[in-house]
Amino acid sequence: MEDKIEIALNYYNHKRNGILNEVNSNSNLTAEQIIEFGQEMAVLEYKITALEVANEN
Repeated sequence: MEDKIEIALNYYNHKRNGILNEVNSNSNLTAEQIIEFGQEMAVLEYKITALEVANEN
């Protein structure tokens, strides 16, 4: 079970880093794009936190 959690954590961390790179490398984002990226990040952070807690238990 831990292997599946680690795989999921790696996947979501990769997605999070992709969003961060996209936001940091783009200087002409619209407000709507920033909000969308923020919403995606919130979902990813929630999933990552839940997986980290599950991994500890």
